[in-house]
Amino acid sequence: MPDNNYSNNRQSDDIDSEHEPIATIRQLKRTQRQALAASLQQKHSQALSQNIIKQKTYLNSEHIAFYIANDGEIDPYPIIEHAWSSNKSVYLPVLSPSNNSLYFAPYGAKSELKLNRYNIPEPVCQPADLLKASQLDLLLLPLVAFDTRGNRVGMGGGFYDRTLSYLQHQRSHEKPALLGLAHEIQKVAQLESQKWDIPMDAIVTEKQLYTNPDRSYNDKNN
Repeated sequence: MPDNNYSNNRQSDDIDSEHEPIATIRQLKRTQRQALAASLQQKHSQALSQNIIKQKTYLNSEHIAFYIANDGEIDPYPIIEHAWSSNKSVYLPVLSPSNNSLYFAPYGAKSELKLNRYNIPEPVCQPADLLKASQLDLLLLPLVAFDTRGNRVGMGGGFYDRTLSYLQHQRSHEKPALLGLAHEIQKVAQLESQKWDIPMDAIVTEKQLYTNPDRSYNDKNN
């Protein structure tokens, strides 16, 4: 059975994304991923995990930030479990109360969670335990749409862009490696990059790895 178990008949990257408003792309891709059957979501999640855990960047990373899947996002939880079993330090994003950016809180199997203002669970921890993005080795980001050049459309809040704004004028960076995670159906032909957008080093789906040709992620996995 093909992986097209969603109601909207506009396929993955067949829209004229270069000329479509971002709001239209965002709504279409959210609708498509929300329509994926639970069994297909689980299948994609497991395949994504296998595509991530064999990568050199993941294997060499100690401090890794994930997210809790919401709104049909591809679920990284099997990777989280693998990271725990590999004695890696796992983190989840938490909203900064002051500047609408993100910090990263330690997350373990028994961590207490509370809902933030968007009803997304966050670990409860002391401020001294929070990390900045620059202290991570690997940051796995959710997204709504992507292209093969590392461009990403998020939910529209700009939280990750603000958090990573210190990278805006750096053509390359050592850490964290930035990996966007998505269902293959979230791919579009081309996205128009905005000046505040932070491109991904690579994007990983249940099917394959898309490396950004302007970044050095290829070198990290040779």
